[in-house]
Amino acid sequence: MKVCVIIPAAGQSERFGQVDKLAQDLGGRPLLVRTVEVFTKREEVTSIIVAGPPDEFDTFKTRYGATLGFHGAVIVEGGKTARWETVQRALEHVPKDVTHIAVHDAARPGPSKEMLDRVFETAEELQAVIPGLEVQSTLKCIDENEIEVNPSSDDDALAEMILGDAGKKSIQARRVQKTIDRDNLFAIQTPQVFQVELLKRAYQQDLHELNVTDDASLVEILGETVHVVEGDAQNIKVTTPADLSLMRALMGVKPPKERPVHKRF
Repeated sequence: MKVCVIIPAAGQSERFGQVDKLAQDLGGRPLLVRTVEVFTKREEVTSIIVAGPPDEFDTFKTRYGATLGFHGAVIVEGGKTARWETVQRALEHVPKDVTHIAVHDAARPGPSKEMLDRVFETAEELQAVIPGLEVQSTLKCIDENEIEVNPSSDDDALAEMILGDAGKKSIQARRVQKTIDRDNLFAIQTPQVFQVELLKRAYQQDLHELNVTDDASLVEILGETVHVVEGDAQNIKVTTPADLSLMRALMGVKPPKERPVHKRF
């Protein structure tokens, strides 16, 4: 088994804020580097491709090139608008001797060895394998329209007298349409591992009209079978600053301001 890991890293990270999410300090190294390091000691991984933002590709290479190159990763240009474009471009650089492709989120630095063992070992027997966790919470489908609730109090009345509408407290609420049966529902993670020819065939479809959020969905659209194995609760995707704080806690690392100066990068 020879695996090429594709790490799409061309997104804008809009929900994280006005900073580069992948450059955030995670125990002295950027989050992206931590993610790449997850795969550098895996025997089945023979190549790693990181697909960066095309509009800022030179800056991306300058920031990460030396470190990722040290780890044996190759940096290529990703897509401009959609994640599938980034993976599709990365597929053009997959070595010919590869038997499997693993696609992994750039902002998931925490998959455990045990979970990776499960995914890769199962992928030797099955053509498409993805990790996931059984949904534990109650799920509800809600209306897309919001209503504004303005609770009042004596303090709010005073604030309104001074500030006008700017002083009003406002809460946004959305109507529940229905409760979703959570039986057999799984929250899916990465890496998602596929036989190389299967994933390439999935990406030969006309993808412009397909509203998909992961690679397994494209394989499902082909009519091929995808299997789920147990994921990892610590394999969270860093999407917001709160996620980054949680990831630091799970990894047992401190924010840069709490570490000695000589241990900051």
